[in-house]
Amino acid sequence: MTDFAATRRAFHLPEGVTYLDGNSLGPMPLAATARAVRVLDEEWSQMLITGWNRAGWYVQPRKVGDRIARLIGAGPGEVVMGDTLSIKVFQAVSAARAMRPDRRVILSDSGNFPSDLYVAQGLARAVDAELRVVAPDEVDDAIGDDLAVLMLTEVDYRTGRRHDMQALTAKAHVSGALTVWDLAHSAGAVDVDLTGADADFAVGCTYKYLNGGPGSPAFIWTHPRHADAAQPILQGWMGHETPFAFDPNYRPAAGIERMRVGTPPVIALTVLDAALDVWEGVALADLRARSIELTQAFIAGVEADCPDVTLNSPRDPAMRGSQVGFRHPHGYAVMQALISEGVIGDFRAPDVLRFGFAPLYNDAADVDRAVATLARILRDESWNREQFHQQASVT
Repeated sequence: MTDFAATRRAFHLPEGVTYLDGNSLGPMPLAATARAVRVLDEEWSQMLITGWNRAGWYVQPRKVGDRIARLIGAGPGEVVMGDTLSIKVFQAVSAARAMRPDRRVILSDSGNFPSDLYVAQGLARAVDAELRVVAPDEVDDAIGDDLAVLMLTEVDYRTGRRHDMQALTAKAHVSGALTVWDLAHSAGAVDVDLTGADADFAVGCTYKYLNGGPGSPAFIWTHPRHADAAQPILQGWMGHETPFAFDPNYRPAAGIERMRVGTPPVIALTVLDAALDVWEGVALADLRARSIELTQAFIAGVEADCPDVTLNSPRDPAMRGSQVGFRHPHGYAVMQALISEGVIGDFRAPDVLRFGFAPLYNDAADVDRAVATLARILRDESWNREQFHQQASVT
């Protein structure tokens, strides 16, 4: 059994704070400071450029990728790190689209994160494709014989609704299409199994449930059957077959290495590597069970004590990731009032109070405090103060 009390102790959680926004930015692992100091003091400062070989900086993207692979149902040598999630989305969708040149449609849903849709819009314009966007519950019916790529975020960033990856991938394959899954709200939160779902491509960020720090690098996975055939439009020198030959003509590296683009962010990858230490010994089945336990308890508590809010997430835990949303007409002000009292969730327009439950460090006490604080704020209408309505910024 996973020792969640021990994993909680591995994070810096400020005293007096109940942190339910790890689906935006995970807290700092205690090991991150020492690891960052080491790469600065012992590697960069002393080794200078020789650190690429002596300290293993050059192979970091694959080594760290292998550690993430276990958390998403992938195998060794199938995941590589680097760049931002938007770049990885572009790489994956462009590679999948190129493998279906006789088809024009890229299908996504209106619950997808806007940045993914922006990337797909630009790509569709560049390659004469069509981005087709439907409601989340209409995706299954929209998969047809003209589909080239199904591009979905597994867990909806606003509602927490979870797509059935295996079923939708199977239907896409029957139609002759390929799939690209964004795991931004899945990796580290739910029991992802890319291999079991027979997915084609997947991408994800590492600063949410994987706790890699602000702007930590993204990852990309390609199913082994596509690894030596996929050719994304965005090609960089680190994805070249022989990057240090400085050949003016691009030749893709073998396998997942071709999905590298620019120089890897060594310091950020080092901190992420420290964050991944926490995952040693964590079973994904235990992770999922813990997530369901916390979110179910939170929903029950809020619905019992807070009649002024409405559930905005699927009630069935099988259809939900590790976050819960409730709607309130003054959602922004309510969330600001919560944050002022040390319960940190976030707000999504127009009226959603969003709470992310990270199984590694959230516990039953967090649930109880969040429910009690929300109930008191709503009962006393303490959210109805001028400072809580000033939307200069939104968390």
